[in-house]
Amino acid sequence: MEIIETDLPGIGKKFQLSTENGDKVVIIIHDDGRRDVYHYDDSDPDESISCASFNDAESRQVAAILGGMTYKPKTVASVELALNNLIIDWYKVGAGSPISGKTIGGLGIRRNYQVNVIGIIGKNHAKQLNPGAGAILDTGDTIVVSGERTHLRKFHDALLAGDKGE
Repeated sequence: MEIIETDLPGIGKKFQLSTENGDKVVIIIHDDGRRDVYHYDDSDPDESISCASFNDAESRQVAAILGGMTYKPKTVASVELALNNLIIDWYKVGAGSPISGKTIGGLGIRRNYQVNVIGIIGKNHAKQLNPGAGAILDTGDTIVVSGERTHLRKFHDALLAGDKGE
């Protein structure tokens, strides 16, 4: 996907993109935090057919939804989001997992693997954002972790390899 970024002096920034299936979308990020999203007509690339405006909090919520933070499709075996060298990945704690029933701090996830648990989505869909060292990981939970690819692989291999939840 090609993204064209343009400064809009006194307004903010404009991001224009064309999707793989040919949709043209323009996102304007205003200096006041508002975001406008425009979708354009296939037959007339200069004619906007819809527009939605979001405040800063709404934009972040929509970004989390689009990025898969709130729902991971069943057909996606492994979801990974890469931001430069930072990777965000999701892992399910399976039945019989060696980490089930243990705390984040007790496992030494940050200290031993240089990986941060940034969220836990419980099997009952309850969400814990930025859980502390005392948060307990249970069977059926999905843990959202961030770190560099090599550290995530070390974490996965040491604590999740062979886990029936993957």
